[in-house]
Amino acid sequence: MQQRTTLPGLTIKGKRLPVPIVQGGMGVGVSLSPLASAVAAEGGLGIVSSACIDRLVSKRTGKKVDTYAAAYEEVSLAKAKGGFAGINIMCALGRDYEASVRGALDAGADAIISGAGLPLSLPGIQPVKDTALIPIVSSVRALELICKKWERFKYRPDAIVLEGPLAGGHLGFRLEQIDLVENRLENLLPPVKEAAIRLGNIPVIVAGGIYTHEDIVRFLKMGADGVQMGTRFLATEESSASAEYKQSVVNCTEEDIVVAHDPGSPCGLPFRVIKQSPMYVSAQQHLRKPKCDKGYVLLKDNEGKYSRCPAKESNLHHFCICNGLLSSAGYNRDVEEPLYTVGTNANRIKRIVSVAELMGELTGKAVATA
Repeated sequence: MQQRTTLPGLTIKGKRLPVPIVQGGMGVGVSLSPLASAVAAEGGLGIVSSACIDRLVSKRTGKKVDTYAAAYEEVSLAKAKGGFAGINIMCALGRDYEASVRGALDAGADAIISGAGLPLSLPGIQPVKDTALIPIVSSVRALELICKKWERFKYRPDAIVLEGPLAGGHLGFRLEQIDLVENRLENLLPPVKEAAIRLGNIPVIVAGGIYTHEDIVRFLKMGADGVQMGTRFLATEESSASAEYKQSVVNCTEEDIVVAHDPGSPCGLPFRVIKQSPMYVSAQQHLRKPKCDKGYVLLKDNEGKYSRCPAKESNLHHFCICNGLLSSAGYNRDVEEPLYTVGTNANRIKRIVSVAELMGELTGKAVATA
C-alpha cells in the first residue's frame, strides 16, 4: 500500500486550519451552508458563494431578504457548527458586491475570497476586523497591482488564491492563453510564490485542476501553502447542486467538458461547462430568446447605474448564466434550462460521496475508491 503523506495545517491571519484545503465557492447555489459547514467540520475552510444568494435564501426561508441579510445568514449558518467558514464574492457581480461584503463581515466570516475581476477596493468597504481578505489572481502582475491599490487602505492580502486555467466556471485567462505551457499551474506558482514572499510573506493557495491527495502533496512541496478545490466538492451529498447536475458530473467524459466563449458568459470571461448542459445547447443553436430578468451580472451604463447585460438584449454571443445556474441549483428548474459548470477533471468523478469521505481521501487518511 502506498505511503500517504500527512498534510500540514494552514495559518491565515492568525487562524490555524487543521487541513490546508479550501473548498471552492461554487455559484450559483452549489456552495451554500450545508457544504461549507461540512468542510469546516472536517478541518478545511468551507466557503459559500454569494452569487444570487438573496433569491436562494428567500426561497429556502419563504421570507424575502436582501443581499446583505442573505450573506449574513448563510455565513452564520456555515459557521454555526464550528470550524472555519467564509464566502466567495465575485467582482463581476458589481451591483451586489458591497452588500455581500458587509453581510459577510458582520457575520464574522473567517475569509472573503474574491475574484472574477480584481477586488481593488475590497479593504475599503468597511472595517475588516478578524476576517481574512483573499483575492484570486492568475499572475504576478495581478498580485502586484492588488497590493499597490490596497496600500491606500494600509492593508495587504491575508492570503491569495492562485487560480490556473483548469478551474471551473469563469477563468482569469483569455481563450488563447488557456492551453499555453507557461500558464500551467505548476509554472505559474514559482514566480507568484516569490512575489508573495517579497510582498510580505503572503500565503499562496493554488487552485485549478487539483484532484487527488498526491496532487495536494505535490503542490505543497513546490511551495504552495494550501489548495482550493471546487469540482471535487460539487458531487458530494452536502452540495446544493441539483440531483441532475450531480449526475451529469458523474456521467460526463473528458470530451464533454468545454470552454464556452461564443456564445459565452456575459462577463466576457471564458467559462468551462459540460457541453450537454441544456442552456448551452440552446445557446449554441441560437434557440433562446433573451430571458435575462435577474440582473446579477450587470455592467454600468453611461449614468453609472448597473443596468446593462449583453445577454439581456441578445443571446447570439452570450447566454444568461444567472438563470442557467439558478436552475442547476434547483431554482425555477421547471421553467428554465440548467447550465452545468465544472473543472477540467470532472470526468474523473464516478460517484457521489459525503464530504467526510472525500476529506478522508484528500487528507490521506483513507484510500481513494473513485
